[in-house]
Amino acid sequence: MSAPRVSFEFFPPKSLEASFRLWETVQALAPLKPQFVSVTYGAGGTTRKLTHEAVETIHNHYGVNVAAHLTCVDATRAETMEIVDGYAKAGVTEIVALRGDPPKGQGEFTPHPDGFANSCELIEALAARAAFTIRVGAYPDPHPDSRGVGHDVQWLKRKFEAGADSAITQFFFEPETFFRFRDDCDAAGIDGSRIIPGILPVEKWAGVRKFAETCGARIPAWVDDAYDKAVRDGREALLGKALATELCTKLMEGGVQDFHFYTLNKPHLTREICHALGVQPQAHLEKVA
Repeated sequence: MSAPRVSFEFFPPKSLEASFRLWETVQALAPLKPQFVSVTYGAGGTTRKLTHEAVETIHNHYGVNVAAHLTCVDATRAETMEIVDGYAKAGVTEIVALRGDPPKGQGEFTPHPDGFANSCELIEALAARAAFTIRVGAYPDPHPDSRGVGHDVQWLKRKFEAGADSAITQFFFEPETFFRFRDDCDAAGIDGSRIIPGILPVEKWAGVRKFAETCGARIPAWVDDAYDKAVRDGREALLGKALATELCTKLMEGGVQDFHFYTLNKPHLTREICHALGVQPQAHLEKVA
C-alpha cells in the first residue's frame, strides 16, 4: 500500500505557553506535507478572534494550506460573513463549516435570531461565494442531537447538496464503525470517497474517554479495558500509537486514502503514527518570511 494523504487539526492558543506549543506542533508536522491543516473554534465560538489570528499566521508563515473552522454560534449572518470575507482577503481558501456547540451552560443549540439556523444554511452561503473548498463534519456514531437511525447520514447528504466538498468524521475506535457508516452513505447516494476518517491519537485516556462520552463516540468495552490496563502500567501513549496505527492500516486495506488527525496540539504521537503508515518528511520546514 502507498502512504496515505494526511491532514491535521490544531486549536488556537489562549496563552503564551500555548502559543509556543502550537507553533512547535505546526513545525513538527508541516514537513509531512499535509493536504491541509484546520484550526478549531472553542465551544460557543469563544475563540473566534484567536482562531482567525492562528489561521492567518499559519497561512502566512508556515507554507501549509489552512482550513478555518467556522460555526453558526452566537453571531449574525452579517458577522459570520464578515469573518468569511476576512479569510478570503487573507488568501485562505478552505473552511470547515459547522453548526458548532452551544455556549457553556446552554443545554442545546439555539440559533442567533439573525444568524444561520444550522450548518446547511452556512454551507449554502459559503458555496454562493464560490471561493472556498468547504469541509463539513460527519458522525459514524450518532451525534448527541441525532434523532435516530439514519438521521446523521441524511443530514450529511443535505450538507453535500448544500455545497460541501468533503466531510471529516468524528473520531471512532473500530474500523467497522467507519465502514458501516461509509456503506450507509453510499446507499444514500453519498460518494464515500469524499468522507475522511478522523483519527484521535490517545495520549491520556481519561481525557479522551470524557470527550468521547460528550460527543457520542462509542467506546467498545475492549478498548476501555485495554486502556485501563495501559494506565496502570504507564503505557497509554504506547497503546495509543499501536491502536491508531492498526486502525489506520485496516482502513487503508478497506480503500481509505486520507486521514485527518486530531492532534490536540501535541505532535509527537501523531508524527510517529504517520511515520508508521509510511508518511515521511519531504523537506526541512522553512518559515516563510
